[in-house]
Amino acid sequence: MLEVREIWKNYEGKPLLRGVSFEVAAGETVCLLGASGSGKSTLLRIIAGLETPESGQVLWEGRDLSGVPVHRRNFGLMFQDYALFPHKRVDENVAFGLRMQGAPSSEIKERVSEALERVNMLAFARRRVTDLSGGEQQRVALARALAPRPRLLMLDEPLGALDRALKEQVEEELRRLLHSTGIPAIYVTHDQEEAFAVADRLILLNEGRVVQTGSPPQVYEQPASLWVAKFLGLNNLLPGRVIQENPLQAETEAGIFQGTWAAPGKAVIGAPVTLLLLPRGAVLAAEPQPAGPGSSTGVAPINQLSGIVEDSVFRGDGFRLNLNTAQGREFSFFVNREFSSGEAVSLSVSEDSVRFLQEDE
Repeated sequence: MLEVREIWKNYEGKPLLRGVSFEVAAGETVCLLGASGSGKSTLLRIIAGLETPESGQVLWEGRDLSGVPVHRRNFGLMFQDYALFPHKRVDENVAFGLRMQGAPSSEIKERVSEALERVNMLAFARRRVTDLSGGEQQRVALARALAPRPRLLMLDEPLGALDRALKEQVEEELRRLLHSTGIPAIYVTHDQEEAFAVADRLILLNEGRVVQTGSPPQVYEQPASLWVAKFLGLNNLLPGRVIQENPLQAETEAGIFQGTWAAPGKAVIGAPVTLLLLPRGAVLAAEPQPAGPGSSTGVAPINQLSGIVEDSVFRGDGFRLNLNTAQGREFSFFVNREFSSGEAVSLSVSEDSVRFLQEDE
């Protein structure tokens, strides 16, 4: 439906967006994920027609939108601050865009009711927006964006003003709502958990470039770079060097680990590498594993990590175990039992939970 081709944009004389390209399919929710200043919001404004790129194209169903004004693109845009009119009622806020389009009163009434019903706010139609909670205001802003029946919906940090508990509740509702409308959507956030909850596909931006695309599970389990892993909060990182190509093994300060490349890579014996140990890939080591090639007395067995428990926190479906190794590194894993602080523990990390990241960042 939407195609963005090689968008370049400068800010204060320096490149902000550097050749950004991606597509959005019918009914798909795509999330632009990146740190503040990575160009996410600017990209939305370019797609909406509010800003002009230095070069590149925005196409809708193959048609170049260059020169097409904002009001003729029929794209909905929802901002973090909601931009609601405090002196107007809920239904008047939702009707605003339709009145600006000159829609007949009967059609406005129908579409306002339809949009408010979609977000479960029809009963609040005649209330002032200042009497609503943050979550209710968020729904009104979404209803206003949906009322003109846009071809594309763009949401810029829409949950940024909500507290964590309310955000988690709204995330699930928002995902269901976006899918039920069938409207393709671009969702901007810097919060990876929010992106995982809402998006069908992630597009990660770093310094104005697309560094990885994929579904939330793909990106989480196969980060394309060390930057992606760190940005996603995957901090179980262990430096080492490649000692074997097939099977792929590396020697680290904690012992020998065997795994797979997170992104396409080539093993060069002796090359530096960073290992990512996925947090759900560890179990209590019942018995020591056979030592790996190149090991000696005192070297940990293959894929085994030992340390002292810092704490063990209940997380509903298991426990988050924080482990300190003898080398002073901290690791966090999700396990199915509780451990006592100060307890010495050896964990066995499955091979399919060990990812090799090349040191090219």
